[in-house]
Amino acid sequence: MHSENPGSPPTAGHPPPAAGAATASSRLYSYDLAPTRKEGRRWGAYNVFTLWANDAHSLGNYTFAIGLFALGLNVWGILVAFALASLLLFLLLTLSGYMGHKAGVPFPVMSRIAFGTRGGQIPAAVRGVVAIAWFGIQTYLASSVLNTLLLAMFPALQPLQERSVLGLSALGWITFLALWAVQVLIVSYGMHVIRKYMAVAAPVTLITMCALAIWLFVRADGSIALSTDDPLTGAAMWSQILEGAALWVVIYGTFVLNFCDFTRSATSRGAILRGNLVGIPVNMLFFAVIVVVLSGAQFELDGRVITSPTDIVQTIPNMFLLAAASIALVVLTIAVNLLANFVAPIYVLVDLFPRHLDFRRAGLVSALIGLAILPWNLYDNPVVVNYFLGGLGALLGPLFGVIMADYWLLRRTRVNIPDLYTEDERGEYHYRGGYNPKAVWAFAPAAAIAVVLALVPAFSAVAGFSWFIGAILGAGIYAVIGDRKPDARDVDGESIAVPSE
Repeated sequence: MHSENPGSPPTAGHPPPAAGAATASSRLYSYDLAPTRKEGRRWGAYNVFTLWANDAHSLGNYTFAIGLFALGLNVWGILVAFALASLLLFLLLTLSGYMGHKAGVPFPVMSRIAFGTRGGQIPAAVRGVVAIAWFGIQTYLASSVLNTLLLAMFPALQPLQERSVLGLSALGWITFLALWAVQVLIVSYGMHVIRKYMAVAAPVTLITMCALAIWLFVRADGSIALSTDDPLTGAAMWSQILEGAALWVVIYGTFVLNFCDFTRSATSRGAILRGNLVGIPVNMLFFAVIVVVLSGAQFELDGRVITSPTDIVQTIPNMFLLAAASIALVVLTIAVNLLANFVAPIYVLVDLFPRHLDFRRAGLVSALIGLAILPWNLYDNPVVVNYFLGGLGALLGPLFGVIMADYWLLRRTRVNIPDLYTEDERGEYHYRGGYNPKAVWAFAPAAAIAVVLALVPAFSAVAGFSWFIGAILGAGIYAVIGDRKPDARDVDGESIAVPSE
């Protein structure tokens, strides 16, 4: 088992296998996939909090939340929507986080519990594909902010903005590749450097967004508009509140799956609970307050509904403050990308090629794929974003439902860690040839229904709830057809026999 730092070889080697140990397969086991040592775990409550302090305040999330104001939801409606969503997310992410802390394994390995030692690659691959696409898109969005700053500071760069290669300007290529390289560099040093980056980026993010809201509030003479000129009322208002809350949970549908990638290094369950408590309900309500101040103050000023904080940043008259705010947004976007879109595909690639890839190499491969897909073209294509990424996103709910039902309802949290790494047919997670057919049978119909509800226009009224419907169906079907494990027992990772090289 390893300490927190995937990407670097263990300093003391692997522990000797215990007597009667299960023999790990080199196709299922590597240093980066091994369960973490309890004495090497470094993620405390503050580190868990920084996950949400950074991720909640992403530019994409602000665009979504401000959109609720534009749709006619008033200030109080927005606050209620986020209060409901944050309470539900607190529950889901705490349950998911506890799984990671107990088993100490990354998501692709965690998936083997329900889907089998080979079948676990199904949910891992879905999560990884979504993440790689959004890694490229988020890097592109951050580069756009940097482009704006550079053009404001150095107007002579304008000719670079007018030359285009493969759909992106020359300046865009420069800023994109620069930010791409920074993220690859951070990841190359492993999870411990990501943790340290989060710890620094979180206060920068919170201070910047708070300062931006105060600055705009003062400009609006200390008042904000409570709604647009045509606010929703009655049933339409409550429908939008519930749909807004549901969509906010859907945004975190990726994180509720692979939160174990981070909590596997948590120092205790208490650290997860405290970090989630401050980071989710408290921090997300703080986020909602920032949203209503930004939206309401700007509308009070000129009757304009902004689309994201970048609209406000670009109006800052002082060049120093403009630069500081823009750089803070770039720092924030990198933090979000590392958390939500970089770590997950790294573990997926290591899981697929454990003999050839470690954390560092998988990070480079993931980044190269994120570059090769030319993400700016994806972002500018609504069909790709809505149907391809939206369809894949709809699969996350059923996957979550099956995995949670298996762990919490059928196994009652008991996990045999060594059997997660063995190809022995007698292994608990071998099932049939490494696949659990019952998990697939539960996932398939739930996924089909979730995708139809998410993408078919006739079901637009319930599209926002497709993740929940898929999760409930997946969990319900699996709870009925899955095998209960009354004799299952906890076996920790100390009994893993490490494969010879």
